[in-house]
Amino acid sequence: MNAFLTVLYGVVTYAFFLVTFLYAIAFVGNVAVPKSIDSGAAVPLAEALIVNLLLLGLFAVQHSVMARPAFKRWWTRIVPEPIERSTFVLAATLALALLLWQWRPIADPVIWTVENRTAVLALNAVFWLGWAVLLTSTFLINHFELFGLRQVFARLTGRTVPAAEFRTPFLYRHVRHPIYLGFLLGFWATPHMTAGHLLFAVATTGYILIGIYFEERDLIAQFGDRYRRYREQVGMLLPWPGRSR
Repeated sequence: MNAFLTVLYGVVTYAFFLVTFLYAIAFVGNVAVPKSIDSGAAVPLAEALIVNLLLLGLFAVQHSVMARPAFKRWWTRIVPEPIERSTFVLAATLALALLLWQWRPIADPVIWTVENRTAVLALNAVFWLGWAVLLTSTFLINHFELFGLRQVFARLTGRTVPAAEFRTPFLYRHVRHPIYLGFLLGFWATPHMTAGHLLFAVATTGYILIGIYFEERDLIAQFGDRYRRYREQVGMLLPWPGRSR
């Protein structure tokens, strides 16, 4: 693939991801989208559980397998290295889009409903805070490298993407995984928690905790004692008072 097509592929993939991700935020928050986590035609409970768990499982497996270094080493024998990250983003976005499209709502039972206006405003604020933390955290490390754009433009300009270095900017000095913290805030902060939303929140929380285990194993393999010390000094998802660095 020549350099121009590489950039085109990366930019189109990023645009597809961005639109899908913004829709996903509205989907989880039941905000101004035609189909959300709690809207859509009712189906039998067994069908909803099977379909939803398969969708969540597909996303988790794709995300986890393709993110592992061993898979990347094998994968880059087939896919050119400059578009490896964009291809990962494309596959993850397709899995997410399928979930958003095929998700079956489970309206009952309602786990909780908050009616107090102040409490509703507070929960909505936490919801949006979570997505703000997530987005900010991507830019703190390198948003455009995370989503493959830096790699494809480096191919166009003939530059080499520098090797990853261990850094702990801003939020990373207080929690090791602020991106995942942002997801959790966005998934759990709602004034109206249905059974379907709870299934989504519990499943994604479990996946995040499993993903952290594998991600930190890879980081220790890459950075060794530097990451071990960091893990001892900084909380995983919540700050440790007096121990942040």
